[in-house]
Amino acid sequence: MIELTRDQRRLLESGGAVDVTDDTTELPYVLIRKDIFDRVKGILEDDPREAYPAVDRAFAEGWDAPGMDEYDRYEELRP
Repeated sequence: MIELTRDQRRLLESGGAVDVTDDTTELPYVLIRKDIFDRVKGILEDDPREAYPAVDRAFAEGWDAPGMDEYDRYEELRP
């Protein structure tokens, strides 16, 4: 069992995440509340093919979409 610092507890209570590192392996981890983990896990477990229709709609206009002229001139307009 690990003990949280006050700052870590405050971050978790506000829905944030806490970055932690294993002292032995030096591997990084992220500590989040269980309810948030359950939501993220559900998203990651979904079949990505379910999102294909939404992606198709988002990119339906393709290269002819408004704003693509600026994209085509990116290098020229870049600060």
